[in-house]
Amino acid sequence: MDLKLKKKTALVTGSTAGIGFAIARLLAAEGADVVITGRSRERVDKALEALADSGALLRGIEADLGTASGIATVIDELPQVDILVNNVGIYEPKDFFTIEDESWTKMFEVNVMSGVRLSRHYMKNMLNNNWGRVLFISSESGVNIPAEMIHYGMSKTAQIAVARGLAELTAGTGVTVNSVLPGPTRSEGVEDFIRDMARNNGITEEAVEKDFFEKIRPSSLIKRFASCEEVANMVAYLSSDLASATNGAAVRVEGGCIRSAI
Repeated sequence: MDLKLKKKTALVTGSTAGIGFAIARLLAAEGADVVITGRSRERVDKALEALADSGALLRGIEADLGTASGIATVIDELPQVDILVNNVGIYEPKDFFTIEDESWTKMFEVNVMSGVRLSRHYMKNMLNNNWGRVLFISSESGVNIPAEMIHYGMSKTAQIAVARGLAELTAGTGVTVNSVLPGPTRSEGVEDFIRDMARNNGITEEAVEKDFFEKIRPSSLIKRFASCEEVANMVAYLSSDLASATNGAAVRVEGGCIRSAI
């Protein structure tokens, strides 16, 4: 399927590994010119090297997008984009009563304000050009707030709200804004978690995964971690002309963890 992304410039934040990297790789394979970001020059260069066989025009920017200065760096180097994928994010399992104010602020700055600041800049040109795609990579945790990291769930709910609000600004144009809600996904951090749990408990990684979906996410219908590529497939579709009638939506790729029909 041709997603008609050739000659489109896509910025994918937090894209040196995991879901962000999978999104960058798929957009590049579809012919988009892709710009990735990361906090480390070493990780950015490593990701660019891994994407080199795509044949797409690739660039990498080193910046901390949890800060206004980091956002300014990206905007200075890349004044305009056609597709903005707000993927950068952090998470931190932590008991509510021990989460200090600084952790709440950092979670909000990285997960929410990075997308707010980038959208505030890039959406203006999209609206002027009458075409653009803005995507927020939220989470099923934005609906099913996890008791073990309430501040993370808060930030993911906020992303859904911001995306819907921004979509209201696009009425009658060729610009769309949507959020994507992945469920438990085999990202880099999850791979480390599974491996450590298996080693520490003397069991297989398969047993760790089975136990996770029996006890932590029993509502899952697929009973497994999604792959980063499965999430990227949805993001690539929503980035394309083919998804022109999908706007203001919170699109799920969460394996049925959310128990509601709407």
